[in-house]
Amino acid sequence: MEHNFDDIRPFNDKEMQAEIQILSEDENFLSLLMNLFPQSSHEDILKLLNSFQTVRDFQVYLIDKIVKPLMLHTTTGVVCSGFEEIKNSFNRLFISNHRDIVLDAVYLNFLLLQEGRDTCEIAIGDNLFIYPWIEKVVRINKSIVVKRNITGRAQHAVPCELSAYLRHAITEKNSSVWIAQREGRAKDSNDITQVALLKMLNMSGKSGCFTDNMRQLNITPVTISYEYDPCDYLKAKEFQEKRDNPDYKKKPETDALNMKTGIEGQKGRVQYVISELQGIETIKQGTVNEQLEELALLIDKHIHKNYTIYPGNMIAFDLLEGKNMYTGKYSEEEKTTFEKYLQRQLDKIKLENKDVPFLRKKILEMYANPLTNHLKATKLN
Repeated sequence: MEHNFDDIRPFNDKEMQAEIQILSEDENFLSLLMNLFPQSSHEDILKLLNSFQTVRDFQVYLIDKIVKPLMLHTTTGVVCSGFEEIKNSFNRLFISNHRDIVLDAVYLNFLLLQEGRDTCEIAIGDNLFIYPWIEKVVRINKSIVVKRNITGRAQHAVPCELSAYLRHAITEKNSSVWIAQREGRAKDSNDITQVALLKMLNMSGKSGCFTDNMRQLNITPVTISYEYDPCDYLKAKEFQEKRDNPDYKKKPETDALNMKTGIEGQKGRVQYVISELQGIETIKQGTVNEQLEELALLIDKHIHKNYTIYPGNMIAFDLLEGKNMYTGKYSEEEKTTFEKYLQRQLDKIKLENKDVPFLRKKILEMYANPLTNHLKATKLN
């Protein structure tokens, strides 16, 4: 089946000017830019938009003028290890755990540019296109549209098209691509690769051999560790809302609030670890579903073993379990700091029937689960 990918692929350099012209006429988008650059006039903003000649121009400006200043104000550093493991190839499928709606992929592109590499394309769900301008901006920024909430015949056609594009991007365009290991964020930080994601990737494989199809994609696990998740209280709130109301449905403005909070909130230290996928050749012969499940476990093992474990993870683990397993690895001052942080986040939650013990437990789980999974993964070595 032939695909032209025009409705999901990123915009290219030749298309940029037309798309920017449409953006320059969108009052909501212009208002956002005026807020970001309060010293600039309307004419300055339009001049800036028209100055971008290539996608790379746009991305470099975005990272230099918006991402870097934000990082300075909201983190104590974003660092990465593992680039030496992937020096031989530039076209990779980065699969990572998913903490922040916007920043997970943005920080990766910042780190790639720091290393003198090209940025990667970013798979992003169309459920986040709350305003019309968002789709245009992200596709200029090398994003791939992942269609959500599909029904009927599209339930097969849409994943096939996405799978074909991802393989095309990596094997023919020689691009790298970032995709999260699951649809949506793991709100409890229990990062598990969805078998459905790998099934989608396998759809476009031409080889009769499962491992050959997957090797062609150059799957590269990426572990993301935030010291603090500014959206933790929003995630806990959603857990209670879902518990109390089985018919709970998230409103579009909820995603907007999560994006804003994730971008602007304090994250402390941020660590990325990139690793070569080792062991794919050991996947046994069997049904495709069995092989998919084995590959998912393999990716999880790489992600889990490479977590950066912060004091907060150990403190949350001890508080949750009612034990003192890690007391020798964090100070009383660090424990006091974390407990004060926990209380501040709980205080932010506004609910009519606020269940504080439940909410506290949920936030503690978010910080303890990476350590729990790390311990399991390292025992498997």
